[in-house]
Amino acid sequence: MGVFSIRLPDVGEGVAEAELVEWNVKVGDVVLEDEMVGAVMTDKAAVEIPTSVTGKVIWLAGEVGDVIAVGAELIRVEVEGEGNTDESQLQAPESKPAQPPEVTPAVVEPPATVSAEDTENPVKQTVASATNTTNGKPLAAPSVRKRARDSGVDLRAVKGSGPAGRITHEDLDSYQSNGASNGANYSRQPNTAIEEVKVVGLRRLIANKMSQSKKHIPHITIVEEVDVTSLEQTREELNASYEAERGKLTVLPFMMKAVVEAVRLQPVINSLYDDTTEVISQYGGVHIGIATQTDNGLMVPVVRHCEIRSLWDSAAEVGRLAATCRDGSAVRDELSGSTITITSLGPLGAIATTPIINHPEVAIVGINKMVTRPFWDGQQFVPRKMMNISCSFDHRVIDGWDAAVMVQKLKALLEKPAMLLVEA
Repeated sequence: MGVFSIRLPDVGEGVAEAELVEWNVKVGDVVLEDEMVGAVMTDKAAVEIPTSVTGKVIWLAGEVGDVIAVGAELIRVEVEGEGNTDESQLQAPESKPAQPPEVTPAVVEPPATVSAEDTENPVKQTVASATNTTNGKPLAAPSVRKRARDSGVDLRAVKGSGPAGRITHEDLDSYQSNGASNGANYSRQPNTAIEEVKVVGLRRLIANKMSQSKKHIPHITIVEEVDVTSLEQTREELNASYEAERGKLTVLPFMMKAVVEAVRLQPVINSLYDDTTEVISQYGGVHIGIATQTDNGLMVPVVRHCEIRSLWDSAAEVGRLAATCRDGSAVRDELSGSTITITSLGPLGAIATTPIINHPEVAIVGINKMVTRPFWDGQQFVPRKMMNISCSFDHRVIDGWDAAVMVQKLKALLEKPAMLLVEA
């Protein structure tokens, strides 16, 4: 028997370390060649780590949330024949090897034995039975676990159909469609459960990014009301004529076009500010980050060189990037390099927001909810489609006057959308 040591590979150019966000195995498990044993995250992209051998796991490098250096030992596997490591030089396994985190049941903790009371509750019986057969943490992707928590489903009650019993979204659909998780038979009891959730992975990256932005950037936010009646009419007419061949236009591509035209007059707004060297890097190309909500958290894919894109080209690229973020296939280059960001809460948007700048950028544009309101045209009240825009600026770089000029330029372009269709 030998020991095969698997080290954290180089997961991206310039990346020196990565965060452990998932273990799919524990000490004592038998793994097969090419089986995914865990996942790490760098920047905002998760990378699954496979094993290149078949054998038994005898050591894990750490717990979820730990940061591992590239090239450092990640996992040891006992294999038939010779391994790739001299056992005498290995660090002794810790007395309490790293284990995958327990998932706290979101609805009920099943008892070890079934009591008379439990026989009246078929849901509890199902959970207890499944728990006895799985004997440990169920295998499931982070998105499946999150969905189960949100739905109040104990994954130990769900039978997995994937490799090694991994639970898929389809398995969860089947379980819920059978009514096993609707909780209809639960008695009304106070819920005294407290679940401690460790901030790891994408959520920790988001938290650190937001803290960095608010700590270093003195924000100034301007909210302006925009009459988008003409914009909506233009958008509907363009979609009626060209949607079949060019795709559907939302408000976002128009806003992207307006941002390009606005920063053409004020190039300093399309900049990055280095806090350390106190140097402003002013970009010619407009690379717009699009804040995108996913099941795992907020991601900001980047549409590059918007200054040369048409409305439809921008719309298509936004759709492509949003899809890669939501299915987890976005690569590092697609999630970095923005020079200004647009954020929107879509139909859930409020009257106004105060968006946080995407450090080290110096400006962010927020789109708020569109509503129909009475508007006084000088003679009478008429219904108009109105939308507020909320723009935040780095007050170290952008003066209040310049910020107001930028906002008014956006307002003028959105209220006269024909100007956005004129090629510069």
